[in-house]
Amino acid sequence: ISDLIFVHAVQSELQKVKFKLPYLQYMIDIRNGQKIIVPDDQMKQFIAVAGTYDEHLIFFSPDEVNLRKGTKVRITGGNFEGYEGVFVKVKGARDRRVVISLQGVIAMAMATLSPDLIEVI
Repeated sequence: ISDLIFVHAVQSELQKVKFKLPYLQYMIDIRNGQKIIVPDDQMKQFIAVAGTYDEHLIFFSPDEVNLRKGTKVRITGGNFEGYEGVFVKVKGARDRRVVISLQGVIAMAMATLSPDLIEVI
């Protein structure tokens, strides 16, 4: 993911790093003007899926995918069992895919999953 660094730290430690490297900037949520903080469980899922090096992963900026129209689902089997995402139609794909999202940062559509591995939440 070009030009992004994800950091897991307490605010005081992050401030020390930013003081030494002033060109680093927080990513801001344009809806509320607040710094974007990714919850640990979302980040773990994102790392696991992105780390598969699956050529069928498709990455999107937040404005390219309307997740509000999708159905929230949980994957019930396979490598990503227990992960949650949104089931949406992805532009350019013939079928629907499960999208894992870091709110306001990035979304990625997973390879097509068998319907028997997906449950609606």
